[in-house]
Amino acid sequence: MPPRVLVVRLDSFGDVLVAGPAVRAVAAGASHVTMLCGPQGSPAADLLPGVDRVRVWAAPWVTETARPIDDALLGEFRALVTEVQPDEAVVLTSFHQSPLPVALLLRLAGVPRITGASVDHPGSLLDVRLRPGEDLPEELPEPERALRIAEAAGFRLPPGDAGRLDVRLDAEPPAAVAGLGRYVVVHPGASVPARSWPETHHRALVAAYAERGIPVVVTGSPGEVALTASVAGDTGIDLGGRTNPAELAAVLAAAEVVVVGNTGPAHLAAAVGAPVVSLFSPVVPAVKWAPYGPLVELLGDQGAACRLSRARECPVPGHPCLSTVRVEDVLAAHDRLLDRASRMEHRSLRRASEAPA
Repeated sequence: MPPRVLVVRLDSFGDVLVAGPAVRAVAAGASHVTMLCGPQGSPAADLLPGVDRVRVWAAPWVTETARPIDDALLGEFRALVTEVQPDEAVVLTSFHQSPLPVALLLRLAGVPRITGASVDHPGSLLDVRLRPGEDLPEELPEPERALRIAEAAGFRLPPGDAGRLDVRLDAEPPAAVAGLGRYVVVHPGASVPARSWPETHHRALVAAYAERGIPVVVTGSPGEVALTASVAGDTGIDLGGRTNPAELAAVLAAAEVVVVGNTGPAHLAAAVGAPVVSLFSPVVPAVKWAPYGPLVELLGDQGAACRLSRARECPVPGHPCLSTVRVEDVLAAHDRLLDRASRMEHRSLRRASEAPA
């Protein structure tokens, strides 16, 4: 009988979204898939095809919490695993993370088979170990890295699954968007300032789209409502704090183009197939974390002095890697995306017409 599998991804919304292909691979060979996520990532897991159940657990080494690591925490984790009853666990991590803390807890909870990628020697904590740099080249995009971890555990994508990001689209967009025939989404927020295009640039972009006669929908989290209101101004449609993740996916799916920084909604836009203008600060590598899709235009100086610093606050005065990106650059990228999308559609239609009956 196929195994019951616990897939572990403990960090943020975008991190869970890029694990989607790996989750589908596990689901193709499992009888049941539970995804264990942190509080920030669990809303993304609710959108992923292949997930039968989502469980939430705040790992003290991942989330910013003052929670002590004590017997109560260990008992809580053990009870969670006992309830799920997995035959094995697949631990998904990024290149800078270790699977060993959660592998230790999984082993103590009695999980008989655990797979993960670890630079450090895992001893008896991992049954299947991938070595970053050897089994997992540094330049791998994050979705492909996660998929290789799943494959090492014995799970592969089913025939016909190309390994793209994907989410379920089962919600309706808000009424303010539903009646629009054409619109652009501008998402000005980011998790840290070092990844943010300046607010003034966002406002100027919305005004420029208004001059073109293109409606703009401005999206953001409940904590970004002041930002979205400022960016939307008098011409944009402000949805800041007014969409849940499923509704946001519906908004992004119908957009002509999505303009967004390196943040969770960038990966959600890629997952629904939207063309993306990615305002990407090089504090983390774009080769790993740029939106994973065929219609992406990457803007931002990827060779800037802040490159690979993982900085939260920009270490370079003036934030030049993104502040030097002009509104005109975004509009030009928009036009290139539309041209590429048109050519892709033309090729697809031509192949369909040439296929034998």
